[in-house]
Amino acid sequence: MKSSSSSFFSTTPCPFSRPKPIPRAPSSVFTRPSTFKPLVKCIQASFSAFPSNPDPKKPSNSTFSCSAVTSFPSQSHPHAHSDASSFTKLQLLISEFQSFVEPIDRVKRLLHYAALLPSMEASLKTTENRVPGCTAQVWLHVSLDEEDKMRFSADSDSEITKGFCACLVWLLDGAAPDVVLALKTEDLNALNVVGLNGKGSASRVNTWHNVLVSMQKRTRAVVAEREGKPRSEPFPSLVVTAAGIQPKGSYAEAQARFLFPDESRVQELVNALTEKKIGVVAHFYMDPEVQGVLTAAQKFWPHIHISDSLVMADSAVNMAKSGCKFISVLGVDFMSENVRAILDQAGFPEVGVYRMSDERIGCSLAEAAASPSYTDYLTTASISSPSLHVVYINTSLETKAYSHELVPTITCTSSNVVQTILQAFAEVPDLKVWYGPDTYMGSNIVELFSQMSMMTDEEISEIHPLHNRISIKSLLLRLHYFQDGTCIVHHLFGHEVVGKINEMYSDAFLTAHFEVPGEMFSLAMEAKKRGMGVVGSTQNILDFIKQRVQDSLNRNIDERLQFVLGTESGMITSIVAAVRKLLGSADPSSGGAKVSVEIVFPVSSESVTRTSTSSSLDQTFGEMRDSLKVNVIPGVASGEGCSLHGGCASCPYMKMNSLSSLLRVCHSLPHNKAELSAYEAARFSLQTPKGKQIADIGCEPILHMRHFQATKRLPEQLINQILQPCDNGQSSSHN
Repeated sequence: MKSSSSSFFSTTPCPFSRPKPIPRAPSSVFTRPSTFKPLVKCIQASFSAFPSNPDPKKPSNSTFSCSAVTSFPSQSHPHAHSDASSFTKLQLLISEFQSFVEPIDRVKRLLHYAALLPSMEASLKTTENRVPGCTAQVWLHVSLDEEDKMRFSADSDSEITKGFCACLVWLLDGAAPDVVLALKTEDLNALNVVGLNGKGSASRVNTWHNVLVSMQKRTRAVVAEREGKPRSEPFPSLVVTAAGIQPKGSYAEAQARFLFPDESRVQELVNALTEKKIGVVAHFYMDPEVQGVLTAAQKFWPHIHISDSLVMADSAVNMAKSGCKFISVLGVDFMSENVRAILDQAGFPEVGVYRMSDERIGCSLAEAAASPSYTDYLTTASISSPSLHVVYINTSLETKAYSHELVPTITCTSSNVVQTILQAFAEVPDLKVWYGPDTYMGSNIVELFSQMSMMTDEEISEIHPLHNRISIKSLLLRLHYFQDGTCIVHHLFGHEVVGKINEMYSDAFLTAHFEVPGEMFSLAMEAKKRGMGVVGSTQNILDFIKQRVQDSLNRNIDERLQFVLGTESGMITSIVAAVRKLLGSADPSSGGAKVSVEIVFPVSSESVTRTSTSSSLDQTFGEMRDSLKVNVIPGVASGEGCSLHGGCASCPYMKMNSLSSLLRVCHSLPHNKAELSAYEAARFSLQTPKGKQIADIGCEPILHMRHFQATKRLPEQLINQILQPCDNGQSSSHN
């Protein structure tokens, strides 16, 4: 089978990919019924040629022939005739739908084609043949005939959706595999079906795209089977149902092992936390053993919180208000620093804050922001006024303080970075924004804004009401991002992983952290456009999965949901806990539908840990260590670890937070504090170059962000700092 790059759809641009407005003059072919009728009759004739009881193993009789079609591709092309037929069908279909001015007429046409679609055999309407992501139930059967042509049959319990399916089957049934794979979802946008029925139109339009993606995924599979190619090994996964959890693959088995922790360990931790009034804040990326115990302990001790980095410090403040005397922080060092500083700012200096290792727990992003090259980057920004530094929350307090004195600074998270930047550009004329240190996130932000610059003003306004195409194009010229900062976890969602997702999981729900490389980002954004993906923070990913599971339960039909987890595998504990809670909430006595949820780990085949007792870098990280110039702790045993050739199973830094360390800290408090000196999150006594306390100035960008989150506007103090940079860092007042 030839690659899609050699097919007709790829080599010949579709003239309707960016349709021109339909002329309204009486002479237009689209507004003169006598001229337009042949086109409609050709389409109708082709639909009426469907066999009443199609055999998927035999060629169908739905050949297309129409004297109105005069343009065909070169006969030298291997599949010239079939390609031309499919292409001209698409042209005709686009012409027809564009000719309807009123949405109701498009609905009527879809209903007409739905009535012409042959019925699908009941035996083919299985869960396995369901098309994911459609609001209605859609079934699709795909086969390859003796002449190596694709055969499709489809059906739906929604008449409008059935009309979509009829159009796609008509377009591609009998086409060569190359042709099927070459059609792009954006080629269908020109069919102009938006606005079919008000609110629900978006999900219905997504049906075009999701059915096409499923057609293409299954086409690859049947062609590979025909050619005798060995099936690719699937990624490891966990399948969650109301009845339990089924791991697939040794990696998944290692993850699942700790979802049901030893009850004695849980009780030991709960007793220590309760007796000594210790609160625990932990990041989603924790070791599965630690998260399993913490999740179980939450039922008995309320002051345990697992979240992304943004909420950890806020949760610690709430725990202090509730009477906790100590806070254990399970994360990297900048997280414990933030907790310590925020507690001091909130008036709880007496509450002790403890890390979970006597060694330094680093972070490649935090290290990048502390490098001389980042200082040079900000120095350039400081001489270009007006400028704003938008720094990722995953950096040290020192970085935030030193940065803020060079350039007015506000922190951001992966969930609010886009709105932060857009609001800043809207409020400060001629502003220059300098984002850092995550290079992939910076590149993805630029790509996102570039896509926005091609949207309509109305579409842009839905994202941010103060922007339009002109303002987005203008801000792109004044947006900068650091070129040398990478998260070692998300860096490894590279070519191998993306290729395998395209091959085997293209119709699954795709989740991706904003820090992933551009390849993975583009894949997730394409899925997002079809209602099948999310790009954002760890909390955004968790919320997306929960919402899709709840939607499935609300539909009350048997369904299999598959999610590709495009971030650190430590998320799995919180995801499984949330999904099991949702599935368990369904009333079993009502005889409700059976919903299964599969969480897929995109881990490369070489993501295997080699046990190490030292803090030196494992050999598989040699190249990464040299490029980042940071020390990386190898992943723990049990099948966890990263590979430079593809996905990353877990963050080696986060895995330095062990259950044994947590229990040691808890048992040693409060009387053996001396033994825990290396574990304590120390206060910053150092001063900035302008003579201010690092803790004070370093907290200010965080407080600026909190003000923005509460009001959706930049704080007045920050705007004054941007417009009068010489005064930056001199004020100790906070919003």
